[in-house]
Amino acid sequence: MPARSVITQLPPDIKAAFDKMLIECGFSDYDGATKWLNEQLQERGLEITVSRSSAHRYGQGFEEKVAALKIATEQARAITEAVGDGEGMVGNALTALCQEKAFQVLVKMGEINPDDVDFTKLTVAIAKLNKTAVDQKKWQAEAHSKAKETAEEVVREVKKSGLSEQTAEEIRKKILGIV
Repeated sequence: MPARSVITQLPPDIKAAFDKMLIECGFSDYDGATKWLNEQLQERGLEITVSRSSAHRYGQGFEEKVAALKIATEQARAITEAVGDGEGMVGNALTALCQEKAFQVLVKMGEINPDDVDFTKLTVAIAKLNKTAVDQKKWQAEAHSKAKETAEEVVREVKKSGLSEQTAEEIRKKILGIV
């Protein structure tokens, strides 16, 4: 197993600022970014020096993650625009994906260095994911129930105004999304 990057072990505020700098410079000015990072570490009195090659290796992995996140965000936006998200399908898919990733970590526990996994955070994340899934299903049921009530109310009003049973049924189906 390769050694952990020294950058991942930096104080969170310095690492976050370094990450931001890499994004802002388009993952290109590693000389400047490394110089800045080492100055920040010296100002804090930390006896750590980050080499340009270490910063570049870290930056390459980070750039891949940023690119993947951008693609996922663009795809989610496109899907939401194309099909809507009235029933929270994107949220369901995201929750399911996160649950699957957490499950993969648990399955691979024998292969993972225990020092690399914060079990408390992992179990809290799993609990939150499960709560999110339950809340999402509850919200969907409530939204469906309200839509059904509204559809029935509209059908009653439409019938009062003299429209046919067939027309009223078509209106009800459209409100409920049953085409």
